[in-house]
Amino acid sequence: MDKALWKDEPEKHDFDAAFEYLTLLYTEEVAKKTVNKLKEAKTTTRKAKDILRASKLSDLPKSNIHVKENLVKIATGEKLSPVLLVSNENGLIIADGYHRVCTIYYKSEDLEIPCRLV
Repeated sequence: MDKALWKDEPEKHDFDAAFEYLTLLYTEEVAKKTVNKLKEAKTTTRKAKDILRASKLSDLPKSNIHVKENLVKIATGEKLSPVLLVSNENGLIIADGYHRVCTIYYKSEDLEIPCRLV
């Protein structure tokens, strides 16, 4: 993992965004419990290509506004927040950080991304 690219911890608003997304998939109670587990989980790393494959999502184009913004952040030395991942029987959910995963994928699909995984 390239420490120059990443913050040490996810930001509060990342957990809020994960909750909002997870409530589209689960009840509010399950989403809240899942986010609490994410808050308590240790940060680990996974390769960008593996996160995309496990999530069954395709990479966003470089022209995507959020991917472009993240590429600018990296170029100016601003660090990105670790991503929040939830594994279940259907695969992997990127609860927060899809654009960041795609951004790093474009830098190199083999780059390690810090994540909280539950």
